[in-house]
Amino acid sequence: MNLNKISKPINKEIGEFQKIFAGALKSNVALVDLVTKYILKQKGKKIRPILVLLSAKMCGGINPRSFVAATLVELLHTATLIHDDVVDEAKTRRGLPSINAVWKNKVSVLIGDFFLSKGLLVSLENNEFEFLKTTSEAVKRMSEGELLQIQKARNFDATEETYFKVISDKTASLIKTCCKLGALSATDDRTKIEKMSAFGENIGIAFQLRDDLLDYTGRKKLLGKATGNDLKEKKFTLPLLTALKNAPVKKSKEIMKLIKSESGKKFDTVYYFVNEFGGIDYTTEKISHYANLATEALGHFPDSEPKESLTELVSFVSNREY
Repeated sequence: MNLNKISKPINKEIGEFQKIFAGALKSNVALVDLVTKYILKQKGKKIRPILVLLSAKMCGGINPRSFVAATLVELLHTATLIHDDVVDEAKTRRGLPSINAVWKNKVSVLIGDFFLSKGLLVSLENNEFEFLKTTSEAVKRMSEGELLQIQKARNFDATEETYFKVISDKTASLIKTCCKLGALSATDDRTKIEKMSAFGENIGIAFQLRDDLLDYTGRKKLLGKATGNDLKEKKFTLPLLTALKNAPVKKSKEIMKLIKSESGKKFDTVYYFVNEFGGIDYTTEKISHYANLATEALGHFPDSEPKESLTELVSFVSNREY
């Protein structure tokens, strides 16, 4: 995907958003300013603000409320990334040393808290209580999804049902929020708001399914995780869950025993198992299913440049290789 092409209908507004976002991070504490400037150097894709602004433009037009929404979600998303890097002991983020690698964990956690509080204040200072309620619900879902995944990894008892609950909460909830807030900022039409929420939820699920599939089928070694990372962390994603369900009981027990072991050379064996017993094909089918649901939600809207961009985004999410 050429992200510049996707964001073309909102190029001017993205530039404006970046100025507003940088302004929201200003602090009288020199260390806070130093760290936030370092974060601003980490050139992320800005996919969440792009979703907010494209949704707003498609639902009636970008206005000051749209920038509040985009700033809110980017602040909260950045806070979760900073905290995730502490939890995961990550050494890099977007090709640069992570905050915890440079300033250690205490500063990282406090900076994450700073971003979180800034997000709350941006909402309250602009009297955007529905924005705050929607985003707070997403953050709660993200936390619960992550904790449910940890619980299932420890107990080795994940199911397809709990897997979809995890990815819906952990990943899709914030994508849904971006699209919903964009719509809320531009229209009072509840049908439009609901359709954009459905679009966000479904493209978020398709995105995570593709991510979990790539962990088995390989990915370009750019900024992504190494292949087999989920297996090392004993995460039971859909490709593996499907194969465990489809395979003969004896074979599934052998694979479970291997996964529970501390063997460092299990990936190839598990990969062949997942491929042989339908895990790859079934996950690919599910990606297409949720991508189609996302596209159907867009069908409610008349043709426009933002609609075309969001449709192209569905195609990217379904087929990306990294």
